[in-house]
Amino acid sequence: MSSNFISRRAFVVAGLAAPAFAARPVLRAATFEADITPPLGTPLCIALTPKADRLEDPLKARGILLLPEREKPIVLCALDWISVGNHSQERWKNALARAAGTTPDRVMLQTVHQHDAPGDDQSAEELLRVEGLSDLLMSLPFAQAATNRVAAALRASKPRPVTQVGIGEAKIEGIASNRRILGPDGKIIFGRMTSCRNSEYCAAPEGLIDPMLKSISLFDGEVRVATLSYYATHPMSHYGKGAITCDFPGLARAQQPGFQIHFNGAGGNIGAGKYNDGSDALRPLLTERMASAMKRAREAEKRHKVETPVIHATPVRLPHREGPDFSEDHITADLKNKALEPKFRANAARYLAWYRLLKAGREIPITRVQLGPANIIHMPGELFVEYQLAAQKERPNEFIAMAAYGEYGPMYIGTAKAYEQGGYECGPVSRVGLGTEDVLMSAVKRVFSAP
Repeated sequence: MSSNFISRRAFVVAGLAAPAFAARPVLRAATFEADITPPLGTPLCIALTPKADRLEDPLKARGILLLPEREKPIVLCALDWISVGNHSQERWKNALARAAGTTPDRVMLQTVHQHDAPGDDQSAEELLRVEGLSDLLMSLPFAQAATNRVAAALRASKPRPVTQVGIGEAKIEGIASNRRILGPDGKIIFGRMTSCRNSEYCAAPEGLIDPMLKSISLFDGEVRVATLSYYATHPMSHYGKGAITCDFPGLARAQQPGFQIHFNGAGGNIGAGKYNDGSDALRPLLTERMASAMKRAREAEKRHKVETPVIHATPVRLPHREGPDFSEDHITADLKNKALEPKFRANAARYLAWYRLLKAGREIPITRVQLGPANIIHMPGELFVEYQLAAQKERPNEFIAMAAYGEYGPMYIGTAKAYEQGGYECGPVSRVGLGTEDVLMSAVKRVFSAP
């Protein structure tokens, strides 16, 4: 028998004895986290409150890198900041896309919207610098360093296989209440806001809210890789005293086992005002209620076999608010008016940056990430809860979570009816015009109808 025959026979036998190659996972995932706490002296709340003079709780960027087989990576990231708007959205998305080896349209960047935290609007900062007001709105060097720090954490993240997706939800009692109290004529008579005291309207009914906290978890066998939670409310118990804090959503998140990322839903007209008078004693109570819901939602999760994530996106152009107070000339005059309080000039810089971007044809993507049985809708601005509830009605038999507070340029985004009712949220702090509801709801329908 020839040596060649023996070698071939040995090769065949060895092949038969070897175990079959394991199938490649359709999805891998990696978590990443970075500290984005500003140094003392940094502007907080986009110049609307005193600068940071002490630290109560660190601020975090937390995210997850999804690596589908044969598809470009997807990044979902939430920052413990009040906002990221205008060209700062591009800076963040470009940096995270480079770190992940993907494209910016596959990066979803949201903020949790705590007010005792920085905002990031490079476009407005550049306008203020021309007026000699640099570092009034934000610290651009700090924001750029934070962007790089998060990108580095993403780049260093270690993926592992994902075998199952879990979805669950839990009802929260005693946090969310609608801020907009209507009178007999259908107009706003009181704003309950995030805290309320010394008014009979504080105890008014909760009004329209979404009481459910949604939970999406990724598993590698029995190992929980990450949990993503979603709940719609303004995330402050009190603020504006110079203390940096992640407030009750961040504190509740920190109590969870494993790696948890929390996203704020459509909470533009939602706050804790019915249950919160702004006292220090109530922050731990609100934290306990949210932490309990996060735990119960995880415990309620039903697991499903993982599938390749799919992104459906459609760009929209939002109409700008009309009227003399919203014209470019009026906004520019406010920016240059040295008699105005600096915070109002900072507002004008943000408004002007947004106006000019819209004028130049700026588009905002409305995105649905389909992760097994879970659908996650990513939206801009301080969106009213009506949009979240309407998105759920589009697919009443499916699991729908919403993350708002993406592109912050438009600020508050109400419904068409809300602008007739008036109120703070539909005043100058809303920079979108009539027709916005139709534009956004049409976009939501399109991302749900995409194949």
